[in-house]
Amino acid sequence: MQLFKDQVLKVSNSLTGEKEVFKTVKEGYVGMYVCGPTVYSNVHLGNCRTFMSFDMIFRYLKHLGYKVRYVRNITDAGHLENDADEGEDKIAKKAKLEQLEPMEVVQRYTVDFHETLKAFNLLPPSIEPTATGHIIEQIEIIKEILAKGFAYEVNGSVYFDIIKFSESNTYGKLSGRKLEDMIANTRDLAAQDEKRNPQDFALWKKAEPQHIMRWPSPWGDGFPGWHLECTAMSTKYLGETFDIHGGGMDLKFPHHECEIAQAEASSGHSPVNYWLHANMLTLNGKKMSKSTDNNLYPDEIFSGDNRILSKPFAPSVVRFFMMQAHYTSILDLGNDALLASEKGYYRLMDALKTLEKLEPSESSSFDVANWQKACYDAMNDDFNTPILIAHLFDAVKRINLIKEGQETISKADKKVLQDSVNTFVFDILGLVDQDNSDNNATTINGVINLLIDLRNNARANKDFATSDKIRDELLMLGVQLKDGKEGTTFSLN
Repeated sequence: MQLFKDQVLKVSNSLTGEKEVFKTVKEGYVGMYVCGPTVYSNVHLGNCRTFMSFDMIFRYLKHLGYKVRYVRNITDAGHLENDADEGEDKIAKKAKLEQLEPMEVVQRYTVDFHETLKAFNLLPPSIEPTATGHIIEQIEIIKEILAKGFAYEVNGSVYFDIIKFSESNTYGKLSGRKLEDMIANTRDLAAQDEKRNPQDFALWKKAEPQHIMRWPSPWGDGFPGWHLECTAMSTKYLGETFDIHGGGMDLKFPHHECEIAQAEASSGHSPVNYWLHANMLTLNGKKMSKSTDNNLYPDEIFSGDNRILSKPFAPSVVRFFMMQAHYTSILDLGNDALLASEKGYYRLMDALKTLEKLEPSESSSFDVANWQKACYDAMNDDFNTPILIAHLFDAVKRINLIKEGQETISKADKKVLQDSVNTFVFDILGLVDQDNSDNNATTINGVINLLIDLRNNARANKDFATSDKIRDELLMLGVQLKDGKEGTTFSLN
């Protein structure tokens, strides 16, 4: 169903600073690229908020009937310690510290990233490309930029020429920075001597003898600049001009600014129609920081193993908390805020159960159609989830009044309300009924343990036919029993 033909979606475009009507490059199709993680450590809660925001956007675009190609990369090479093209590669540095191969570091933290996002019920992207898997494409873009005179090679490294580019293009238009101000505020750094200008950035860096991660290129062994991978992968899978580029607000400069410059230098036109940026997450009113011990990882919230929160919180409660703020707003996480969100989350889940059991009347005192329109209006206003949630709680109030006999709802309206609430709560906001999930797991574990007891009794009575049948039937269902000194355990395959 192509709801997008009837719904007018507006998005906040960081490039223009305006809220604009969303029009796709190709009708019915959306190309969306979101900058993924650099996999050298466990994924931060602030990063989770960004990915959660774009998961919600992905879900809503799909709900509207668009065919969405969502590309989110994995940075597994090329991200140096700072933005001045200095220092070590973050992954290579971690590999040295832990005496591992760089790809062991990548694998460990990519798995952590996926498991964390799965806990938060994020949908996987359509394509999840890696920087190391697209070295050839990055080299080809560098060749193109060099051929057009917007880059230069020095001692095996290739740098983007900001001054040359700015003669015919505008560098800084996304972040609102002016090149002359950047030049005036720049101090000369010895490490940047081989650059023509301090503002220039690396497209390719020469690998020194001690550098672990290196690839052959026309300019010698080296590795790509961090900014380049996103240009290469986004344009490969979405085309030279695509609909949405997303990421955290902290990536606006220099990362996204450099992406625009690279794409314009190589293709001659702007790569993205709508730039969307998610804002930061703070903790107890302060910036999250490991150095000040003002930091939380997702698993510490789920387990309660931390010194900041009073209790564990379920992933869906945390997701509900995130959705209560607009994705472009700064959101402050704290114990009281999570407790309030937990209360609201369970109130919402209880209302859904109540709605199922409501006895319909001949007519409705609740204007469900108008309520549904208000929900769509909220989402069409730059994915305004806090307003949507306010409308959902208006429905909660009405559901409870109907239960108490103070309002009425017809059979047809009840069906519309049920379908709409379920769509907005589960399909678009991406929440999960945590009670049902926990109860299902408890039930499954209980049934398996009961069968293990029956099998143990059969074995004790030398009824090996029954014992083997229980073991084999469970295995066919994906449950593997393991007999050991401590008794029988099981794993789900």
